[in-house]
Amino acid sequence: MPIMSGAEPYHRAGGPVGVLLCHGFTGTPQALRPWAEHLAEAGLTVALPRLPGHGTTWREMNRTRWEDWYAELDKTLADLRGRCAEVFVAGLSLGGCMALRLAEVHGEGVRGVVVVNPSIANDVPLLRLAPLLRLFVPSVPGVAGDIKKEGAVEVGYDRTPVKAAASLPRLWALTQAELDKVTQPVLVFHSPQDHVVKPTSVRILRERLTGGNLNVVELADSYHVATLDNDADRIFAESLEFIRTNTSVPLQRD
Repeated sequence: MPIMSGAEPYHRAGGPVGVLLCHGFTGTPQALRPWAEHLAEAGLTVALPRLPGHGTTWREMNRTRWEDWYAELDKTLADLRGRCAEVFVAGLSLGGCMALRLAEVHGEGVRGVVVVNPSIANDVPLLRLAPLLRLFVPSVPGVAGDIKKEGAVEVGYDRTPVKAAASLPRLWALTQAELDKVTQPVLVFHSPQDHVVKPTSVRILRERLTGGNLNVVELADSYHVATLDNDADRIFAESLEFIRTNTSVPLQRD
């Protein structure tokens, strides 16, 4: 099936420190591509996969579930760990949730976590109804493109596939239940003006990650897709500094 222009995965070999970037629900690697390129130019080995069902059609995505998306990330993480001395995980929105889940499952196999406007709670009314809606309607209006910066565009679906969305509560529940396993350093970028994900997720992280490993940075000039928004350069620079600070392996330029 043809892939939407810009939705292609991105991989670049670099030094012994790797980073896995996870895009969001109904989004594509395009939303994280500038971030990935910035990290690669600093010498990191970067992997930004396209998750199953994404970047093609929402109808195809309706044939996938969160387990399919997580499996793709888990496989990519295993590949990075085989090639790198240390690996960090990062993600936007639901990609942030899956990055945290990877940290829970793999423990010391993940050195640190960076998330941008993570979604770890079922706080969207339409998504709460998804298990029932999927019996009657195949899709509802999409959530892609919440960007403040004029002219910036996110490549993603204009419809939300309801059967795929109905699988999300299980992922959120699993991730929340095991947040105590996240002992790695965690950097959260949070946009107070987010029209997709409510502040509930960041509040939960503040309440649960109390071991001194959490740092929350507010993005005053961006909406949900902050990696393409006015604060993008700050995300790129501060996440790179976070990796430099928390790795025991010097970064190398390729």
